[in-house]
This record gives sequence, structure tokens and C-alpha cells, in this order.
Amino acid sequence: MASPPLTGPAEEHPDGPAALPPDDGTGGVRALLGRNRDFRRLLAAGLISQTGDWAVSTGLAYHVYTLTGSTLATAVMLLLSRLPDVVLGPVAGVLADRWDRRRLLVGADLLLAAGLLPLLLVREPGQVWIVYAVALWTGVLSTVLYPAQRALVPQLVAEAQLVRANALHGQSAQAARLVGALAGGVAVGAGGLAAVVWIDVASFVLSALLLAGLRTRGHTPAVRPRFGFRLERAARPLLVYMMITGLGEGVFGTLVAPFVADVLDGRGDAYGLFLSVQAVGGIAGGLAVAAWLGNAAPRALLGWGAVTFGLADLALFTYPLVSSALWPAFVLIAVAGVPAAAAGAGFVTVTQTVTAAERRGAVFGLLGSAHAATALLGTALAGLLGDVLGIVATLCVHAAGLVTAGLLALRLLRAR
Repeated sequence: MASPPLTGPAEEHPDGPAALPPDDGTGGVRALLGRNRDFRRLLAAGLISQTGDWAVSTGLAYHVYTLTGSTLATAVMLLLSRLPDVVLGPVAGVLADRWDRRRLLVGADLLLAAGLLPLLLVREPGQVWIVYAVALWTGVLSTVLYPAQRALVPQLVAEAQLVRANALHGQSAQAARLVGALAGGVAVGAGGLAAVVWIDVASFVLSALLLAGLRTRGHTPAVRPRFGFRLERAARPLLVYMMITGLGEGVFGTLVAPFVADVLDGRGDAYGLFLSVQAVGGIAGGLAVAAWLGNAAPRALLGWGAVTFGLADLALFTYPLVSSALWPAFVLIAVAGVPAAAAGAGFVTVTQTVTAAERRGAVFGLLGSAHAATALLGTALAGLLGDVLGIVATLCVHAAGLVTAGLLALRLLRAR
């Protein structure tokens, strides 16, 4: 049976247009998950598909290296998978405004599942081009998913519950990373690349089935959506925030391994534990925000969350100057997960509330593209500054950037 077309008017539920459940935000997480069947489906679909995605990306990185013996081949594969975030973000956002978002997500999941099947043909180093093509294909479709998912949440959740919903939705990615990376490593070792591919195919199909049953409201696809790099005045501070934090993310991602190895004097097992604790801290942070900070002002969560996140990172990067102990690093990276989750939930909620419903996809696409581009720039700068300023000093610049971004958000964003 052919999948439904991605164009056309928003679909109504057989029982009538889907209405958001009445909710003043006082019921907390239990009310959000217990009363909102559609948000539960969206949350489950994202967790399942992202777990499969992490499994295949981890398994592919390992398989490409063992197949070719080349670190360059692995780097090319990762670059191709991430390049669409930079180039196609604004286009993907427009699609999320032009088409019914539920159908767009279902279609993207099914295309992702089908696009993985050519990996089953890879047998020798000369076929690595198939891996490159699949990496590019999945990168393009994953770029489409981000703005559509973020723009869809306000169609499923009452405004009073948006902070809680965004905290849970955002941290499901951390849980998927933790479980998916482990599953991918185990699967590729036990059953080869084919095992990883079938795990990911099954995850995307299951995600599509969950999303197909969503009942959405509040979005009429635009006939001629506005395209370009222009942002509404209210959303412009968010672009500055994403550019600053994107640079910092690139710096941190590049220097975290040298920090653990050279500054903390840790071995490979310490590095793996550091990354695992970071993910666990993020999950715990998201749950804490959803449980206790769901009624906080999104602007305050974004600004003060980023400031506190930066200060926690500053403590993490500088404590080795006075102590050679390793355990504080694990404690501090876990503690940083709470303000990081608060800033993330605040950012998404502010973007949703300052942007018109028909423009949310385009705005999220543009902001995501800016973040991805500056993260690549941060990666390049880290390689240069790490040698000139040193690892600790360069990471402190990243922490200072988080503090600056948070203060700018508090200063430039209007209170809501």
C-alpha cells in the first residue's frame, strides 16, 4: 500500500478535530503523560527511532573502520551525515510549515527505513561509497525531522505544559544515545552490520506506526511559506544564542577527549565513563526540570539555565588546577545536566511561543542550521586554540560563552 502523500490539508481525526486536553499545568508530569495519549506516542516514537539511529551510527563507524582500516573513511562518513544540518536546515523548516507535520514525520521515517537497506550489500572496501550515500541520505532526512518534531509539540500539548513536554522530549535523545550506542556496539560485534541495519529499520517502521496515529490540531499548512534567512524580531536573540552555544559545542566535542586524557590523566575507560555520566546527568536533568520546574518562565529557564551550565562547566574545567582527583569530574559533569536541560527546554519553549504557528518549522530549521554551522567552526577553532591557549583555557572560553549567551537571552528576550 502506498504511503499517504505529504501535501494537502491537515487531516482531522475521525471523531472530529483533535483538541488539546484542558490543562493548567498544575498536574505535573503525571498529568501530562497520563492524559495526553498523543504526546506519549510522539515521545515513544522519538525514543525508539533515535535509539535505532544511534545504534546504526555507532555500528557503522566501527564497521567502516574495520572494513577499510582508514580513519579518513570514518571521518568522511560522519561529515556527510552532518553536512545536511548546515546546508538544508532552512529548507527542512519550510517543509514542516508547508506540509502536514504528522505526515511529514511518518514519510521521513519510512524513507529512512528504506534508505538503510543498501547497507546490506556492503562486503568489501570498494563498496564503502554505498555507506557514504546512505550516510548522506539519512543526514538529509534527519535534518527534516528536527524542525517538524519541535513545531509539532505545541499542536499536542497545552501551553501550560510546554516546558515539561519539551524537557521530556529533549532528554529522550540522551536516553536514546546511551542505549543506542551500547546496542550498536554489541550488535555489530555479534551479528555484523546486517544486525545493526535491521535494528534501525525496525525502529523507524515502529516510529512511523506510532506517529501515524497522532491526532493533531492547530496547524494549517501554508500554501506559500516564507523562505529565507529572515527572522522575526522576537526570535533574533535566539539566533545569537544558538551561534554562541554552537561554537562552544564544537569546542567541547573536540577537546573533551584531550581533557580527560591529558588534564585528568584518565585512560580509555575513564573517557567512556565520563561520556556515560554526561548522558545520565542529562537524562536526570530533563526529568528534574519536568518534575519541578515545569511552571517556570521559559525565558528564565533559558537564561539562568545557560548561566548556571556555564559556571558548572567552568568549575569542571578548572578544578584540576588545584586537585588531581578524578571523581569530581564525574560529579560535576552529572550536576551540569540539570541546568543544561533547563536551558534546552527553555530555548525550545521560547522559540515555540514567540513564533507564529505557521512559521515554527522555518524558524527551528534556521536556528538548527546556524547551530550546526557554528559547531563545525568551533571544531576547527578548537584544534587551533587548543595548541595556542591550551586545553583548559580553550574550554574555559567555551564556559564563558555559555554564561554570555544566557545573560544575553535574559537581556534581549522579552519576559513572557
